Amino acid sequence: MSDDHIRYDILAQEALRGVMRKVLSEVARTGLPGNHHFFITFLTGAPGVRVSTRLRERYPEQMTIVLQYQFWDLKVTETGFEIGLSFSDVPEKLEVPFAAVRGFYDPSVNFELEFDVKAEPEPAEVTTLEESPAKLPTPPRRAETPGPDGDAAAASESDEDAAKGAQVVSLDAFRKK
Repeated sequence: MSDDHIRYDILAQEALRGVMRKVLSEVARTGLPGNHHFFITFLTGAPGVRVSTRLRERYPEQMTIVLQYQFWDLKVTETGFEIGLSFSDVPEKLEVPFAAVRGFYDPSVNFELEFDVKAEPEPAEVTTLEESPAKLPTPPRRAETPGPDGDAAAASESDEDAAKGAQVVSLDAFRKK
């Protein structure tokens, strides 16, 4: 077998991240349509991820956020997104590069994307947001569906897997070896 000089694997990952970027951009403009909502899993130690020290201590490796009832200030760029979420009634701002996202799931239509992510953080680029809740905008008050630990915005990986019941297929399964 010859070498893949084109790197189709990387091109496919970038294209799939483009789908996620497009969906989030549309939601930032018009809000969530119908019953759509998203579980987004990302590595908290990946380069460019910015979360509070409190969240980084609680989720040292990865976390899953739920975009459904209560989020605000969703901003999407070519390289990532930032969003306001409430964790145990404490408003937080998160900045997540698309390169740090491991999974994107919309359970309303059973649509899932899984990404290859570099697991090793680059210590110089791992940062935290040290903003106090008073500096963040007040979250809109809407009905919440709390997770098992009373947290409306985050769910553990096992909770997410149990909730979706979908089979995850990695792109590696389709590659010739």
